[in-house]
Amino acid sequence: MCAISGIVNTHGRSYSEIITAMMNSQQHRGPDDCGVFECEDAAFAHCRLSVISREDGHQPMISDNGRIVVILNGEIYNFRQLRTKLSENGHKFLSNSDTEVLIHLYESFGSECISRLDGMFAFAIFDRLKRRLLLGRDRLGQKPLLYFMDGDTLVFASEFSGLQQHPAFPYELDKEAVSNFMSLQYVPQPDTAFRNVRKLPPGHIMELDLENGNISIRCYWQADFSIKNSNLNMDSATAKLRTLVEKAVEKRLYSDVPLGTFLSGGVDSCIVTGIAAKLMYPRPCDTFTAAFSAAAYDERDAARRSAEIINQVSGGNLRHHEREIQPDDFAIAEKLAAHFGEPFADASALPLYLLCNFAKEKISVALCGDGADEIFAGYERYLAMRYAEKVYWMPQTARKFIFNSIASLFPEHGERSRCGRIKRLLKLFASPERVGYFNLLDRCPGHIKRELFGPQLEEVANFDSSQCFTSLDWELIAKDRVEKLEELDLRTYLPGDILPKADISSMANALELRSPFLDTAVVEFASRLPMKYKLSAKRRKYILCAAFPEFITPELLNRPKRGFGVPIAGWLRDSWKDVAYDKLFNSRIVADGFVRKNALEKYWQLHQEGRDFSYLLWNLIVLEFFLERNKNLR
Repeated sequence: MCAISGIVNTHGRSYSEIITAMMNSQQHRGPDDCGVFECEDAAFAHCRLSVISREDGHQPMISDNGRIVVILNGEIYNFRQLRTKLSENGHKFLSNSDTEVLIHLYESFGSECISRLDGMFAFAIFDRLKRRLLLGRDRLGQKPLLYFMDGDTLVFASEFSGLQQHPAFPYELDKEAVSNFMSLQYVPQPDTAFRNVRKLPPGHIMELDLENGNISIRCYWQADFSIKNSNLNMDSATAKLRTLVEKAVEKRLYSDVPLGTFLSGGVDSCIVTGIAAKLMYPRPCDTFTAAFSAAAYDERDAARRSAEIINQVSGGNLRHHEREIQPDDFAIAEKLAAHFGEPFADASALPLYLLCNFAKEKISVALCGDGADEIFAGYERYLAMRYAEKVYWMPQTARKFIFNSIASLFPEHGERSRCGRIKRLLKLFASPERVGYFNLLDRCPGHIKRELFGPQLEEVANFDSSQCFTSLDWELIAKDRVEKLEELDLRTYLPGDILPKADISSMANALELRSPFLDTAVVEFASRLPMKYKLSAKRRKYILCAAFPEFITPELLNRPKRGFGVPIAGWLRDSWKDVAYDKLFNSRIVADGFVRKNALEKYWQLHQEGRDFSYLLWNLIVLEFFLERNKNLR
C-alpha cells in the first residue's frame, strides 16, 4: 500500500516544494520509503509501504530509456504471470516489483494495459515522449484516486490531505454533496464535499493529452448481471465458487512481510480465515478480533468458536488474538475524521481503525471479508426488499396509510432492536416503490432537512438525494428486482462507504487490507449466478455458506448478523453526552448557519428522552469536524 501524488502540465515550473508537501502529508500510508520525480511537464511523488520486493521497489519508477514514469498504490496480484509473458516477448526486468510490470505492460498495450491487471490499485503512468498521462483505478474502487483541475493543470492524490497542499485547491463547499452525505453518511462518487474535486470512479481510466489539452474518462469494466449461468446446477455452482474463492485467498497470501486475517463472528471472515489457515499450514496464521464491553455488539465468543473450528480443519496453525477495544474515545473519532478528508459518518470505522491498530503490532497485511454481502446478497435489507415485493401490488396511497399507521404503534427502541427493525420494514412497505430502497437507508429524510437546514444549506433543503440511486436506474441491467439492488450497491455503497472505510482505517495504521471476495473472477461469477442461489426464501448468502460447510456450522449459520457496529445512540446519552453537546452547539454548524439551533435542540432532546436520532446527530458532529478543519471553506 502506498500514497501517490502528481501535478501535470506544469509549463516548466518547479513544483518541488508543493509535491514534497503532498507526499509528506500522506506518509502515514507509506512510511517505509518515499520519492519525488520532476520533469518539464510533471511532478510525481510516492510514499511506500513495502510489502512485495522490499529492496527494489522504489518509486516513482522510470523505464530504462527514461520515457515512462509510473507511480502505483496497491497490489497487482497477477504480476508474476504478466512478468513471465512479457519476458517471453523480449522485455527485460531490473526488479521483482509489480510496479515495473506496469511499465512494460504499458509499453506493449498502451492504455489497454489496465484491462490485463488483476488487483487493487490506483496508478499514474506518464509517457514523456507522447506527453500523455494515464490515471487508472481498480474495478471495484478498493484504492482511492482524487483529482482537480486548476486551469490546464491536473492535480491528483490518494487522499484529500495530499490535494490540499496545492495552493490552488478549490475550497468551495458542494452543498448538494452535503445533503447526500446527511442521507447516506458518505458522499457518493464521483462527487466530493468540495465542488470542483472529483473521485475517479472504480473501473475507470482517465487520459490527459498535454499536446492538445484533451481529457477523456472511460469505463473499462463493469459487473455484468445480464448473463446468467442458468444451466449450472446448484452443486456444480457451489463447487466452482469454492475453487474461485480459494484461488482468490491464495493469491492474496503473497507477501514479503507478516500477514494475517481479521476474524469476527460472521460467515465471511470465517471463510477467509479458514482458507488462509489451510493454505498457510504448517506456517502459523495469525487472526485478530476486536471485542466490546457492550454485549449487544461483542462477538468474541463467536470468533473464538470459529477459531476452534478452523483449527480443527486446518491442522491447528491458527493463532487467535483478541483485544477489548474502547471505540468511544471522542479524540479518536475526531482524528479519524481528519483522515477521511470529507464528511464520512459510518461509525463502524472507529472499531475498524482500532482493530487495524491492534493487528499492526504483529502484521503488515490482513485479509478481510469485505464484499461478500454485496455480491452474495448478505444484507438483511435485500430480504426486506424481497418481502416488500409482496405488497407492491397495493396502491401506494393505501400502503402509505396502512403501514405507516402500523409502524406508529411500535415504540422507539433503536434501530438494532426488534421494534426498530420492524418499524423500518413497515416504512419500506409504505414507501413509493422507486425510492423504497433509498428510504430504507436514508438517515436524514427530507422533512428533517427542511426543518433543520439553516441559511447556508437552505438552497438544498428540498434537494432530492434519492437521485443518487434513481439516476442509475437506466444503467442497471439485472432483471431481478433485488439483484438490481446488489448491482446498485456495487456502484454506490461499496465504493462510497465500505471500501473507503477499509482503506482509510487500515492505511492510517500503515496496514494493507486485502479482500478476497472482491476478486474479479469471484465477482463476475457471482453476478452470473441465478438470484435463487444467493437469496433463498429465508437464507442470505445461500451458495457461499453451502460452499464451505466445514467452516459454516449450524451454530454460526443461525446467528443473527450484527455487522461491526458501535452503540452511538447510548454514547450520545452518557459517555459522549457533554462533549457531543459542546461540539454541536458551540460550533460552526450553528454559528455560521448550517443548521437551525432550535431544530437541533429539538432532535437532541428527543434523543435524550429515548427516541433514536443517533444517526442524525452523529452526521452533524462529523460535519462539524469537517468544517472546523476547513475554516477557509466558501
